[in-house]
Amino acid sequence: MSDEHVLLLGPPGAGKGTQSKRLAAEFDLEHVTTGDALRANKHVETEHGTPASFMDAGELVPDPVVNEIVKTALEDADGYVLDGYPRNLSQVEYLDSVTDLDYVFYLAVPEDELVNRLTGRRVCPDCGANYHVEFNQPAEEGVCDECGADLVQRDDDTEETVRERLRVYHENTEPVVEHYREKGTLVEVEGEGTPDDVFERIASEVRD
Repeated sequence: MSDEHVLLLGPPGAGKGTQSKRLAAEFDLEHVTTGDALRANKHVETEHGTPASFMDAGELVPDPVVNEIVKTALEDADGYVLDGYPRNLSQVEYLDSVTDLDYVFYLAVPEDELVNRLTGRRVCPDCGANYHVEFNQPAEEGVCDECGADLVQRDDDTEETVRERLRVYHENTEPVVEHYREKGTLVEVEGEGTPDDVFERIASEVRD
């Protein structure tokens, strides 16, 4: 397994999940997402409680708990692609204290394109497969290729909700992007184009 430490940043709809998985597979790295790390370690005791105690109550898991769980996930990996963390400056500070990053990539995509991507997304309620009405259509319209279930639009993929999610992202997470830009470690990657095009832009930076 490789030992590069890669952080992938970008707004909702930029393709972080897709690109993170591909990078992890291509360079033999662990793919670490906040959600997966919390689910895998939901009963781990921290001084602030377990992730499950917040998740089961439908509450946001507080930063100190998220921090400890992410630290555990990173310690278990020689090399990793980190996706979905840090989301604010206090998490950045914590991350800087527990690991060194080799690459910080930011997927830059215009807002109208993000809205188009997110409102066109369709998901399978049974197996979780993702599709898109323009970019990634199933063989039969409205039906999952994997398991045959009817595809749905998530409640948070309506235009009104998408624009609110982007507003919250800019408010909370833009300072994270600026932090790495000011440090001189941010590599801005054009996030428009096919997933293959975007992947090649990121992978070529890692290969160099």
